[in-house]
Amino acid sequence: VLYKESVGTGTPTPVTPEMERVKRNQEICSSVLYKENIGKATPTPVTPEMERVKRNQEIISSVLYKENVGKVTPTPITPEMERVKRNQEIISSVLYKENVGQATPSPVTPEMERVKRNQEHISSVVYKEGLGKATPTPVTPEMERVKRNQEHISSVLYKEQLAKGTPTPLTPEMERAKRNQENISSVLYSDSFRKQVQGKAAYVLDTPEMRRVRETQRHISTVKYHEDFEKSKGSFTPVVTDPITERVKKNMQDFSDISYRGIQRRVVEMEQKRVDQDQENLTG
Repeated sequence: VLYKESVGTGTPTPVTPEMERVKRNQEICSSVLYKENIGKATPTPVTPEMERVKRNQEIISSVLYKENVGKVTPTPITPEMERVKRNQEIISSVLYKENVGQATPSPVTPEMERVKRNQEHISSVVYKEGLGKATPTPVTPEMERVKRNQEHISSVLYKEQLAKGTPTPLTPEMERAKRNQENISSVLYSDSFRKQVQGKAAYVLDTPEMRRVRETQRHISTVKYHEDFEKSKGSFTPVVTDPITERVKKNMQDFSDISYRGIQRRVVEMEQKRVDQDQENLTG
């Protein structure tokens, strides 16, 4: 306070480039001297409590920084700004991967898998809640062509990046699924065969050699048929006689006798005569 009271009014001088250069040099010199005056120190381990305090300080600093921010004028995001932003992200990703050192892999436990799936579901829900209204665009043939090309390129790149895999044993469930797939493929193949091939004749040249083979096959079939017939001639196959067979046999014989002797016809005639007599008795 006394120092400021003793200071009189001064004449302001403009800040020239030379003064800026001297000021920067003074700052660099002060930084160098400060580091030279630092002696040897004892490193202390970073404890969880220190980590917690550090995070709290960062959060408090972030809150205070946002409170001190005044009103700003929003600027529209142009395509050029979008391009620069994407380039910066790509550069940051490359530099980040270059600075990554050696790490210790940790096994993925079922609990970690469950938490990961939950986080994906939460992220998907939050993302969909933040979506606004969109204008649908029609899918043109050019867009379809580009989409197919991208799929082909992705498939090729995916196959190039494949590493060695670990074989898995075939379980009964996998065998059942494989058989079902084969049956489905067989059904589809049969449908395609019926639509494309079935009903259409295949033309084959009738050469003398084919006629000779066909005649030889016919002779062999005839000889084989006569040979089998001679072996089975005079033999019979015994059948067990049970009550049901006896009943069927008796019914068949009765039907044969009725048809042969004309008994059924006489029964019908006698029934007709009886009906006529009853009619005469009623009228008489």
